[in-house]
Amino acid sequence: MTALARVMPGSWRHARERIPAAGSAECLPMRTVASLLILVLTGLAVQADDATRDTTLKAARATIERQIDAFRRNDAAAAYAEAAPQVRNLFPSAETFIAMVAKGYSPVLRPRSYRFETARETAEDEIAQGMSLQDEAGLDWVALYTLQRQADGQWRITGCQLKKAPGERV
Repeated sequence: MTALARVMPGSWRHARERIPAAGSAECLPMRTVASLLILVLTGLAVQADDATRDTTLKAARATIERQIDAFRRNDAAAAYAEAAPQVRNLFPSAETFIAMVAKGYSPVLRPRSYRFETARETAEDEIAQGMSLQDEAGLDWVALYTLQRQADGQWRITGCQLKKAPGERV
């Protein structure tokens, strides 16, 4: 190796000699910075996932609210529009759909009050949303709505399981 390579700042050998050894005190600040950067980036990713989940749940809940509002207004067409295509295939008109809801799910037609409970994603583009509600007579019920995101990005209701709240008698 030439004398020039040994003394020239910026040469490969000069740079190599200046790199701190792993575990040395000089290397610790760089490790700390790298660790902090990883933590910050991980935190940002988690926040983004939480924000996406919140947006998804709000959109799914809005679908349920639109249907309940339509039931309260006696707007069969609007309530029917919130049902998923597979439900509309079973009940080919808004009238048959409303008749089915009135017969088997009357507490959701005009609830005195309702509150969303926990929700969970059951599969990609599918959500199960819990709800507590009180019917017109003041009886408490628990509902579990299932929803599916459609190709157009809209959430539609695929089903509703309804049962009396624990301790409630009809």
